[in-house]
Amino acid sequence: MPAFRIAPAVADAFPDTLIALVTATGLHGHEPWPRTTAAVEELEQLLADGTWHPADESDPRIEAWHTAYRSFGTNPRRIRPSVDALGRRLAKKGTLPRINPAVDSYNAVSVRHALPAGAFDLDHVTGDVDIRHADGTESFTPLGEPGTVEHPKPGEIVYTDATGVLTRHWNHRDAHRTRVTESSTHVAFVLETLHTTRDGHLLKAAAEELRNLLTPHAEQATVHYISAAQPRATTT
Repeated sequence: MPAFRIAPAVADAFPDTLIALVTATGLHGHEPWPRTTAAVEELEQLLADGTWHPADESDPRIEAWHTAYRSFGTNPRRIRPSVDALGRRLAKKGTLPRINPAVDSYNAVSVRHALPAGAFDLDHVTGDVDIRHADGTESFTPLGEPGTVEHPKPGEIVYTDATGVLTRHWNHRDAHRTRVTESSTHVAFVLETLHTTRDGHLLKAAAEELRNLLTPHAEQATVHYISAAQPRATTT
């Protein structure tokens, strides 16, 4: 099974990083997921009632990612962290996108806790996954654009496997090759914070919330953590 690793240079640049790796095997994506449906609808209702709003860039959790993006040369108001873009879409439209149960699950958890989230179909990952600075030679095909090939800028932080880049700008957008569909059965979900000291408890609560949404529809769902002190975790 592939391992996920954070490179020493990334850990040195962001020493308080904590990444939750939630791995699900035997997923059943073609059946109804009532808990996920309820979680998504609850957020939309809270927003409509005016009792809750998604975090924006003034929130410390989002602002930290803007600062990180700028540090590796990305303008975060033009190319936004995933959770920032998702929250803005929800605030504007009043609804979250409905993609498929697995994706809807991590979207709901992400926007509720203001933490970036993503996922990879492990049956389409080749070798181990590294979180590292790009050298400029890598290729990336964005989700939903199978005919497009991009090349990350040198120094940009990416998730990458032996074939290519899985996520650009750390967590802006996932790759088409490893996209999660209703037919995906072995999936690694990631949730991230740059400030474990301040927000580690939120990350751990979010990871358990996601695992609980997955468990009724999976043979197994496990949680591991990656940090500067523990830079490697293996999927199950």
